[in-house]
Amino acid sequence: MAQQKELPLKHAPQPTAPAITAGDLMTRLYIFADDSMEGRETGTQGHVRSTQYIADELKKLGLVPAGDEGTFFQGVPMVNRSLEPNGTIAVGGATLTALVDFATTAGRGTPRSVDGAQVVYGGVFGDSVGGIAPEQTRGKVVLFRAPAENNFRIGGRVAQRYPDAAAIVTVIPGELPPNVVRAARAASMVMKGSGERTALSLIVTEHAADVMLGGPFAGATVGQAGKTITGDVRFTESAVPARNVVAILPGTDPKLKGQFVAFGAHNDHIGVRRSNAAALGGRGGAGPIDHDSLHLYNQARFAIVGMVSRGQTPTDSQQAKVAAIAINLDSVRKIRPVRVDSISNGADDDGSGSVTLLELAEAFAKSNVKPKRSLLFVWHTGEEKGLLGSRWITDHLPVPADSISAQLNMDMVGRGAARDIPGGGDAYLQLVGSRRLSTELGDIVEAVNASERKPFKFDYTFDANGHPENIYCRSDHYNYARIGIPITFFTTGLHGDYHQVTDEPQYIDYPHMARVGQLVYDIGLRVANLDHKIVVDKQKPDPNGRCQQ
Repeated sequence: MAQQKELPLKHAPQPTAPAITAGDLMTRLYIFADDSMEGRETGTQGHVRSTQYIADELKKLGLVPAGDEGTFFQGVPMVNRSLEPNGTIAVGGATLTALVDFATTAGRGTPRSVDGAQVVYGGVFGDSVGGIAPEQTRGKVVLFRAPAENNFRIGGRVAQRYPDAAAIVTVIPGELPPNVVRAARAASMVMKGSGERTALSLIVTEHAADVMLGGPFAGATVGQAGKTITGDVRFTESAVPARNVVAILPGTDPKLKGQFVAFGAHNDHIGVRRSNAAALGGRGGAGPIDHDSLHLYNQARFAIVGMVSRGQTPTDSQQAKVAAIAINLDSVRKIRPVRVDSISNGADDDGSGSVTLLELAEAFAKSNVKPKRSLLFVWHTGEEKGLLGSRWITDHLPVPADSISAQLNMDMVGRGAARDIPGGGDAYLQLVGSRRLSTELGDIVEAVNASERKPFKFDYTFDANGHPENIYCRSDHYNYARIGIPITFFTTGLHGDYHQVTDEPQYIDYPHMARVGQLVYDIGLRVANLDHKIVVDKQKPDPNGRCQQ
């Protein structure tokens, strides 16, 4: 496969200008996605350095800090949580031991207590027809038989069906598998203080299930009551640094400056490939890898398969073609030697959104014509951990929630060429959510785009109800939408380098990214200068419900 023409591995920074330009974006992204940022994983020093860079730039621009105690930083209470080894719970006169009889991962929110909770049998895991009724599970520890295809994972839909259970338990035959034990030992980053109480997710052996039911699990009937749990599953926790970056540009109209247009991106990524794959939850493999070989393979594979949606697999024909991929590195090796890489730089995800947001802040701050409404800029942390930073700020906004007219979110806006995504090209841009709460906002987005010098051709494919990628629920905009704020999500789409060490600045299309930034700027300005607040004419979601587009 021929090597695509690419930019240099390093780029000397240049002074930025008031306009949103490809050169400015290139300068900023080579800084923000540099190896020195170590992949910007939330809770790491790389994350601290990258957020400090954003704050330093905002200070130069003269924006108003809107974080904690007069700073640009809003702290998010994140901890590393792991199952306490050798912890026990009692059932009747028997003792069950962590990592032997039961295991769990950290989960999200604060797990409910199981102390004093009664055990009940719920049926086959995921069976919504013959399984236990939700009203029978309130405050109970519910045992489910795991079907073979379950792979011992607690499903979100099962948790959604039984939201009031104390614990949802998957019962498996034999001993706990090694991958389950490894996952339970590994620390997971979670957010404390959200007030969210969730059912504890457990995996137990069939022997433990016999003890919990007080009789043979194999012969249990749906609704059968078991024993009562004594004691709680215990976790160890250690605090980690995590922070949103928040700034305000005040509006100029005395009557409207108390209202806001919000702009967002996420400042974090997934960090460094470690030698232990479990440390990254299995994402992207483990250990250093030949960068050029992987990048070319990713491109070749993506050209064959495209983006395979969650829960789906490539066809047999596609898999055969992928297996036959042969990478010719001759042209690359003439340029440079082997480059072993372990840092997931996140240039597109979401370095591209983060630096474009900085460009917007600079353009608004240095413009001679300031918007009537005020502007709220947020660089969210913990998006890769489950939208945690945006959840925190939307629960602890620096301005009243009902003062925000709309939120415009950018995540992965740096690619979009035909080699990156099927149907891609110079006019390509995906939109999600623009009419889900407000018809008016969707109409404004379309109208502003039509007035641009080079309009985009919007791809709404991923905005369809029931789409398996569920993009509407997977980036920070959703946490604004859940509290009734109209949103639009801008992205150039997923590509072969997504969540790989090959997501680097030299593969970004900077002119295309500058046009995305200009579009978002123009839409934001239009909304900020309206003589009325954006009309919400669609049903608002349950702010604490599970999102499914």
